[in-house]
Amino acid sequence: MTEKHSVMAEAQPFYYEGNKVGILISHGFTGSTQSMRPLGEAYAKAGYTVCGPRLKGHGTHYEDMEKTTYHDWIESIEEGYQWLKERCDTFFVTGLSMGGTLTLYVAETYPNIKAIIPINAAIDIQDMENMQHSNQRFLDAIGSDLKNPEVKELAYDKTPVQSLKEIVLLMKKVKENLHTVTCPALIFVSTEDHVVPPDNSQIIYDSISSRNKQIIHLQNSYHVATLDNDQQLIIDETLKFMEKVLNKINA
Repeated sequence: MTEKHSVMAEAQPFYYEGNKVGILISHGFTGSTQSMRPLGEAYAKAGYTVCGPRLKGHGTHYEDMEKTTYHDWIESIEEGYQWLKERCDTFFVTGLSMGGTLTLYVAETYPNIKAIIPINAAIDIQDMENMQHSNQRFLDAIGSDLKNPEVKELAYDKTPVQSLKEIVLLMKKVKENLHTVTCPALIFVSTEDHVVPPDNSQIIYDSISSRNKQIIHLQNSYHVATLDNDQQLIIDETLKFMEKVLNKINA
């Protein structure tokens, strides 16, 4: 699909070349790379090679998003993975919201992923199940669910109903295959989230087959935790987690 609208400045994909350890970073549904860039910069500063693709139909206009399918979003993430594969030999994946869903998809599809870090990942949202049957073309926005009033997420101000149908299909597909995930997982979940019910993270934790898995509860952030009050906590804990995984590999 070709996008009619140009990409917003803060929504451009980001790439940082570092060592042989690659981190694939995915933003969420109706959002943009702006929500994940602070994490990308922090991981790059720590020496890692980082790729934050822009999911097709995102970061331009919601009319572009309406024309994309979940296959387009998967393709965007896989292009990012291929970019990392040309430069790295060890891979981590992290993502927010639907980015967390795509993180799980990557782990289900590519067994060489060393570990995953889903953040408020979506796999079962009853509201979206219901809203996909709306006879309207666009619904109110779901972006910028932040506890910190000083921060705003760069996200669409409308949600295409057609896109809700696509994310519901993606969540169903990923949920069915959660048992195939065996790599270490660090799961972040906001205790109060107005977009993805926090029990999604517990379902993920219970359903994946990983022996090394942990949930960290974010007490001070809403849905877009990567831009919210717990941003530094997510960065610090992720860096610690990745170091542990790498030490095990190299031991």
